[in-house]
Amino acid sequence: MLVPADRKSILSLKSWLFTPGTKANRFHRAAEVHANALIIDLEDAVAPSSKSEARDAAIKYLANIGENLLPCALRINPPNGNIGFEDLRALLGSAADPDYVVLPKCDSAGTISLVQSLLREAGKSTDIIALIESAGGVAVLEELPSLHPRPAALMFGAADMAADLGAEPSWEPLLYSRSRIIQVAALAGIAALDGPYFDLSDEAGLRKETKASASLGFHGKCAIHPAQIQTINEVLTPTKEEVDLARRVLAVNQRGVASLDHKMVDEAIARRARLILARAGVAVS
Repeated sequence: MLVPADRKSILSLKSWLFTPGTKANRFHRAAEVHANALIIDLEDAVAPSSKSEARDAAIKYLANIGENLLPCALRINPPNGNIGFEDLRALLGSAADPDYVVLPKCDSAGTISLVQSLLREAGKSTDIIALIESAGGVAVLEELPSLHPRPAALMFGAADMAADLGAEPSWEPLLYSRSRIIQVAALAGIAALDGPYFDLSDEAGLRKETKASASLGFHGKCAIHPAQIQTINEVLTPTKEEVDLARRVLAVNQRGVASLDHKMVDEAIARRARLILARAGVAVS
């Protein structure tokens, strides 16, 4: 099945709100707080005793969701375990067709390909977001650009990565892992999504880390609480001035190498302008 033509570009989805699968009454809040995408979580946010309940609630919601609503992703449990297998089987056998499935603990390109094939065989338009959150996941990154089809995005899992490396869950110790994700995502031509900031009381810290994520090259950032959405959107949304300049750059670039405001405009500058417009949700001809 082809991806729906009206599906929003993943590059324009800046804020991704995790919501536990056990909290079906909160799924609608993602749209209310202006998150760009909802991630219904069946993994870390759900206790083992509640996995079946969360799975049923998530599949029911996704099977009955109307059109023109918020893009939705479903984070299942690792598909190489019994619980993750049941998550995947329930999805494949249902009418649910989420925009994305988030695959946790991605340390095998083969698993990504298998799940993608199963989704297509079941008639789903669902794409995969590969969650990289272990040393093994970083090691397998170089295989991902050769996959066909490729995942729609790579997502960074900071907490699990820090635990796997024995590192502090802060920016500097995890910079190499983040940088590798950005490098491979760029090579593959797919989106890169940064993981959540876990201190809910530290808005300044969230803003600082989101700015650092954007500077590194991440297209979006995840949130674990609705209160984090406004800050993420503010930081990652291109300003009107940036959008206007990007449009001017592309207009000048159509004439080949030229100058704009006494600065050279070449194809590298034009590529940056196209990215800005994609993040702003502006169609580029």
